[in-house]
Amino acid sequence: MPHSCNTFAADPVAPGPTIALVVEGIDWHARMLTKAFASLGARAITISLRSCGIETQTMSGLNFAGLGERLPDAVLVRSMSGGTFQAVTLRLGILHALRELDVLVWNDARAIERCVDKSTTSFLLTRAGIATPPAWAVESQESARTIVRRESALGPLVLKPLFGSQGRGLKLIRTADDLPNPDVVAGVYYLQRYVGVEGNEGFRDFRLLVSQGRVIAAMARRAVNWITNVKQGGLPMAVVADKDMKELAVRATAVVGAEFAGVDILYGCDGRLTVLEVNSMPAWSGLQKVTPAGIALILARDLVAALAARAGRGATM
Repeated sequence: MPHSCNTFAADPVAPGPTIALVVEGIDWHARMLTKAFASLGARAITISLRSCGIETQTMSGLNFAGLGERLPDAVLVRSMSGGTFQAVTLRLGILHALRELDVLVWNDARAIERCVDKSTTSFLLTRAGIATPPAWAVESQESARTIVRRESALGPLVLKPLFGSQGRGLKLIRTADDLPNPDVVAGVYYLQRYVGVEGNEGFRDFRLLVSQGRVIAAMARRAVNWITNVKQGGLPMAVVADKDMKELAVRATAVVGAEFAGVDILYGCDGRLTVLEVNSMPAWSGLQKVTPAGIALILARDLVAALAARAGRGATM
């Protein structure tokens, strides 16, 4: 029998919509979202995409964990674990299928694909004219070495996992000899121009959380190291984002096609705002510590409102 993490679903006869929270374990975020949806009269169930599957003989073509052949009214993807190429392809395929079945999915597979692949994010941001560090992605170590030799005269580069989060696996590259062997980077070298600036209090950047075309929370992150992620020791600090920073975060979120996103921004050496990354499955425990806004409730309210608006449009057709 497939494993389901549907351990604290609300009353199954609740009259409100059923929202599937895609998670990998019942963490603080899942608990906060479940409470938020319940406060809005929605039934929240937690599922892992590992427990779902394609079943073409069913009415929907899917088997959705905890619901069988039935489908949720909406899906909110909070987290999705890594796995083999085949496993990740299947999980994304399930999200694609849900969208084809007209189920509201936040964020849908397209947005997730554009964000988990950092090179695609860099490509889309650059094409849209949004300031972001120059980036390169190649499979050959020799090609990566050629890039470093050519570009290091302008300063160091940052080697990042193509698929990665929370500041894990970052490495500053000053010479071609700093590049690791291909097996360390799963055969792909994603390099980004280093644009960090050290101030009197160390390094600082900003995380803005966007939902439905507006910034709902923001924080500064300070660290003695150039890696400022809270999970790597960065200190979250309350901040009021200005108009330019907010507009940049909203534009970056729209470019990747996300309904909500965490956008990492900093001021470069030239004083310009620069988008480092866009995260389609952002965590916000650190951000919640320094903002009075109830983030889970805002996200839940936005999704329920979008679901209601969609139902209203359908009723008038």
